[in-house]
Amino acid sequence: MNRIILIVLWSAVLLLQGCSQVPTPQSRADTADRLVGGHGWKGYAVDGGLFQLQAYGPATRDPVRHLRVYIEGDGLAWISRSRPSSNPTPITPIGLQLALADPTGQVVYLARPCQYRYGLACAPEYWLARRFSPEVIAATGQAIDRLKQRYHAQSVILVGYSGGAAVAALVAAHRSDVSALITVAGNLDTQLWTQHHSVTPLTGSLNPADYARLLHTTPQWHFTGGKDAIIPPLIVGAFAKRFAEQAPLHILTLQAYDHYCCWADQWPQLLSMTGLTQLLEDY
Repeated sequence: MNRIILIVLWSAVLLLQGCSQVPTPQSRADTADRLVGGHGWKGYAVDGGLFQLQAYGPATRDPVRHLRVYIEGDGLAWISRSRPSSNPTPITPIGLQLALADPTGQVVYLARPCQYRYGLACAPEYWLARRFSPEVIAATGQAIDRLKQRYHAQSVILVGYSGGAAVAALVAAHRSDVSALITVAGNLDTQLWTQHHSVTPLTGSLNPADYARLLHTTPQWHFTGGKDAIIPPLIVGAFAKRFAEQAPLHILTLQAYDHYCCWADQWPQLLSMTGLTQLLEDY
């Protein structure tokens, strides 16, 4: 990434954390454990083939018809403007916070490869240039198969935050059991995103915009922040232009929101005011 964007990203992370040094991977995992502890959720590994992915979900395994899977953002990809992170576990797991804020209950959270669980296949390329590679998408899809089995679900609704939105869209494009796709501050056109910020292309990654044709009949809701300088609304706007006017696609821009604020805090209200709470309960 170029220096300007890295400074913006890292400054925002430090501001949110109110700290002067990077928390260890274990302390970041402890943060997630504390978040889920008060909700009766527990963490467990999900087999994704090449990667073992971390999931958090309700301790009970009551069968659900449509399982809502929240996919985390890119996490801590960079330590500084020139130094990649050695572990992408997020400092502030906004995808997890969104999942915990979901009021409907038929929810599970899925981390990205190498977040929380660091295996032999983990290498920086999988949270840098190849973060949306075919093997990452395949591993996520396999993990979702396991989650469906665990909760006896017939279909899934995918919810992706930031880079997790790209993963969710790419997974959805290759499955027939996705009832809906919801994204928050989503990177849905990675080529345009790298061009916009004048950074190195994500060589080895897939671009969700290139697979839009496979999502024309999938109901979609995309939330963007009017003040989001990291993934501005124009990225989602470009993705939307790939669809016919009659496609079941909805874009909701919150002018006062940026990339971090205030998605998790206001998530129940956002779902309610857009009619998604009732719609998702009806699925």
